[in-house]
Amino acid sequence: MAESTAGARRYPIGAEAAGGGATSFRVWAPGRTHVAVAVEGEPDLNLAPEGDGYFSGTRRETPPGTLYSLRLDQDAKPYPDPASRFQPQGHDGLSQVVDPHAYLWRDANWNGLDRRDHVVYEMHVGTFTPEGTWRAAASRLGWLAELGITTLELMPVGEFPGRFGWGYDVVHYFAPTRLYGTPDDMRAFIDEAHTLGLAVILDVVYNHCSAIGCFLPSYGKAYFSTRYRNDWGHALNFDGESAGPVREFFLTNVDYWISEFHLDGFRLDATQSIFDSSPTHIVADMTARARKAAAPRRAYIVGENEPQDVRLLHDAEHGGYGLDALWNDDFHHTARVALTGRTEAYYSDYRGTPQEFISAAKRGFLYQGQHYRWQKKNRGTATTGMQPSRFVTFLQNHDQVANSARGRRLHELTSPGQLRAATALLLLAPQTPLLFQGQEFAASAPFLYFADNAPENAGAVREGRADFLKQFPSIKAGGHVLLTDPASPGTFERCKLDLSERETHTEAVALHRDLLSLRRQYRVVEAHTAGAMDGAVLADQAFVLRFFGDAGEDRLLVVNFGAELALGPLPEPLLAAPADTEWRLVWSSEDVAYGGDGTTPPECSAAWHVPAHAALVFMAGH
Repeated sequence: MAESTAGARRYPIGAEAAGGGATSFRVWAPGRTHVAVAVEGEPDLNLAPEGDGYFSGTRRETPPGTLYSLRLDQDAKPYPDPASRFQPQGHDGLSQVVDPHAYLWRDANWNGLDRRDHVVYEMHVGTFTPEGTWRAAASRLGWLAELGITTLELMPVGEFPGRFGWGYDVVHYFAPTRLYGTPDDMRAFIDEAHTLGLAVILDVVYNHCSAIGCFLPSYGKAYFSTRYRNDWGHALNFDGESAGPVREFFLTNVDYWISEFHLDGFRLDATQSIFDSSPTHIVADMTARARKAAAPRRAYIVGENEPQDVRLLHDAEHGGYGLDALWNDDFHHTARVALTGRTEAYYSDYRGTPQEFISAAKRGFLYQGQHYRWQKKNRGTATTGMQPSRFVTFLQNHDQVANSARGRRLHELTSPGQLRAATALLLLAPQTPLLFQGQEFAASAPFLYFADNAPENAGAVREGRADFLKQFPSIKAGGHVLLTDPASPGTFERCKLDLSERETHTEAVALHRDLLSLRRQYRVVEAHTAGAMDGAVLADQAFVLRFFGDAGEDRLLVVNFGAELALGPLPEPLLAAPADTEWRLVWSSEDVAYGGDGTTPPECSAAWHVPAHAALVFMAGH
């Protein structure tokens, strides 16, 4: 009988090198009485039962690179390891022993970023380059660092079924998908990012296991909860009977990504569906584990939370979960309405008015407990005292681009001037901005929903996607004929960026580069204290944000989404320059370098002329 080696292990689950070419195995299989490790051509190793559903043992002559599977009771079918570190043959193939210490890191001096210094770039590795690999993506990161990006947010990379997908149908939480390369290729990508001064956070799916391809039920039903409903798959058991080992499994996963891949943190997907009634919520434990694993480096934890519950941002001692920031859908939705005029589905409770933009800039969420007609209930919580940097704002992301009939990007849906003005607001406001891959150069590639599934599942996925989009009346009424097949390789290929457009779409690139330079130069993220920023409505589609600086070094950001505006008289205090100074125009979205028509400097002492569909930046000076 194999000897238990749990006490000598780094992690409580998975395959780990034990020295001398041996590998230690440990697995939690509460629904089984017998578990064995199988290597082709070799006798099986029967793992010793420890109690509480754990089985462990050490197998000699099992060096890194060895392929193995697990046999459960009398089931002849081999299963992958629930904590597999790599699946070179796919999600249902053999697992591989991996040595996490073989890669030689170069980032010893990397300490992470301050919470206020993040400019986030959401990336799907499979479509970021034509090759769709870690190595190809790593070779193109220098351009992003030069542009002014500071943080890469990777869409999920855990192994999932099929040849392509968004990654949210994860079935292997520890195994980087073989589609993008090896685990060491992922390490090399992160290492290169750190060398360039870029942080890397990973979008992780801790709210469900995919309904397609999930094999965890074969190890035991205790992995999942029957108390909660989950729209995307199996709800995970964080608070029911035998929840302890499940919590340990996912807390280990948090530690693993931080420690063995040097990740700088996470974006937690759909936290409202991470169900837990325990005294300490699993998300709070995950955040604490991430910070402990990263120390002394800084960890950055962002959450997606549709109900907009700021409890996730409060410290643990104040009953919170300790996250650094939350995605702010409200900003996106009001911007989308302002730029396109469309108020369908979940955009129906927004008007895109100047006051909405001012409120978002000053207070983060727009819904902080008011009635939300789309959901027929109250939505949101108060953000009192929260720094602006704790809200991640965006004009585009993977969901919002794809939640349409054609998957078109925003530059195809609004006027160039309006988009330039909105981009200025996004990048010069003190919130944490996020750009979706290709946004910085007005990419021609769409971003569609794609998911490669077996034929018996592809139809259901296609129908489910079409049914979801029926909430948009225009799609339901006829736009459905434009919907692409998620399982088609052509759908996936269409979404790959043409990075040569970085050199040809020069106006969009110049706009983003200059705005990010201004963001650094003016340190707009320092406008995080009470009274450091204020705003006022100037007209039906125009508003001003004023940033109060030291020694009268104030700045104005004037945004006009409407027609040309003549301001005079000026009965708005925010337009008054500090004593003994006057306003100087220092930046305009109508600069010809960005595709604009040029800007005549306004006569600020009398009447101001604000161009249509434009944003202007003024600096107080003598």
